[in-house]
Amino acid sequence: MIDNGIAVSFIDMFDMLMARLRDGSVPLYLAPQAGVSESPFRRLCRRFGADVVVSEFVSAEGLRRGSDRTHAYLRFADEERPIGVQIFGADPQAMAEAASLVEQTYAPDFLDTNFGCPVKKVVSRNGGSGCLRDLDLVQSIIRAVSRSISIPTTVKIRSGWNDELRNPVEIALRCQDAGARVLTLHARSRTQMYSGTANWDEIAAVVDALDIPVIGNGDVRTGEDARRMHDHTGCAGIMIARGSHGAPWIFAQARAALRGEPVPPAPDVAERFAIVLEHARNAIAFRHEVAAERGGGSTEEHAMREFRKHLGWYTKGLPNGKALREELFAVTTLAEAERCLERYVEAALVPA
Repeated sequence: MIDNGIAVSFIDMFDMLMARLRDGSVPLYLAPQAGVSESPFRRLCRRFGADVVVSEFVSAEGLRRGSDRTHAYLRFADEERPIGVQIFGADPQAMAEAASLVEQTYAPDFLDTNFGCPVKKVVSRNGGSGCLRDLDLVQSIIRAVSRSISIPTTVKIRSGWNDELRNPVEIALRCQDAGARVLTLHARSRTQMYSGTANWDEIAAVVDALDIPVIGNGDVRTGEDARRMHDHTGCAGIMIARGSHGAPWIFAQARAALRGEPVPPAPDVAERFAIVLEHARNAIAFRHEVAAERGGGSTEEHAMREFRKHLGWYTKGLPNGKALREELFAVTTLAEAERCLERYVEAALVPA
């Protein structure tokens, strides 16, 4: 159980966040992303200006069964606060039990319910955006979760299951009525997955319809995109997902754009590679810590294999990046990655 005094301080932190959502500050959120929004990346994004971070989304059933792997996703450091933990599932009682377990064990600042994930293995169990086919179920889940915990309940949704069931205002109103304190809208349907464009008009419509703060999500890939989304929708906050991949500095760029200041350029190659290696070192250390807590071992090779996707994102758009990525996707140690990056920088310095 969490200490009551600590619980109150966490609630105060959420209250401060709510104040920022209502006073025009436009907090920037790092989205919950499986295999991406781990603690090392969350801390890196916080350093570059993310105001709020959310955990990888985790299964309510995995939490209830005591899955070590599921619980490992929820470890976070105090410097990551304010932080939310996001859970998914389709059974209201199971979601309530999982939410209570999260609060008692991890004490995040808020509990986010996932009605947005479009991935087949989640939707096939009626979780994530699969719930959007049954809005009564959505409301039942939110009510059950909010009644089971003392920390605030927030919600992330898509615009609907498909074009025929696409009605983000109705979905959002029902979430608000069920007890959601903040709502995030990814303005795509589930059947769109990540294709096409996000309909920012729908975010604006939800902002107009709701009394609670609305976070806009979808197609924020640059700092200027963040400013355009806010100007277009009037959203209270902005959530960044794929735009952060290999570019945690997008948060600093978005903040500058929102303030009407010159947007800082992306780091040069040397700075970028220093960030890559910092991220990799922290990812390896994080894997070792998690493994030790579970009573097992974790190899550097395993951690680096998992980190390869980040190596790909960080090097996207660089001259001769394809050849560099081919090398990086074969590394099994941090030292090998360092040598690859050093060779790239040395070659770039040689006059043509």
